[in-house]
Amino acid sequence: MTNQIKRAEIDAPRLPSKKDHPAGKCLMSRRKMLFSSGLATATVMVSVNAGAAAAKVPAMVTTYPRKKIGSLSALKVDQPLGFKYPDEGAYAQSMLVKLGTEAGGGIGPHRDVVAFNYFCTHQGGDLSGTYKGDTKSLGACPLHLSTYDLTRHGILISGQAYQSLPQVLLELQGDDIYAVGVFGLIFGRYDNLQG
Repeated sequence: MTNQIKRAEIDAPRLPSKKDHPAGKCLMSRRKMLFSSGLATATVMVSVNAGAAAAKVPAMVTTYPRKKIGSLSALKVDQPLGFKYPDEGAYAQSMLVKLGTEAGGGIGPHRDVVAFNYFCTHQGGDLSGTYKGDTKSLGACPLHLSTYDLTRHGILISGQAYQSLPQVLLELQGDDIYAVGVFGLIFGRYDNLQG
């Protein structure tokens, strides 16, 4: 065993040190090191992804129902309209509102019409009746005071939640507004289409 250790020490390449370099500087710049590690990571990721494709694991595709939920001409600024989506099951209550200011995911000529699920992502507190037109927010949740910004895809403003409010995706066809999907997971469900 002692011979094996000595042989490994003899055969192992010695790494250069600062004193080996004439200027006493590092042999690889930070930029070169980051570039090299990036290439190595990309190579590993491509190899891993290629292996997954070869395994032929089926993907699960979710298809949402297309449901008419209102009309653009009937909406008034800061007056939410309630509806159920994507089904009639638990936690399906949602709201459609014309904010009067452009919003992420908004539809209409001013991109100010949005829709969100009414249940807090933290512990499922009911947010119906908590819309505030002056701040364009939903909340505070009656359980732990989570409040969401409806102009920014339902992102959390304050409180205990750690996920944005599920946004109902909308399509406009003429004057008719349709719900076509949900961005985010509805509280109490492992799948938005399972009530």
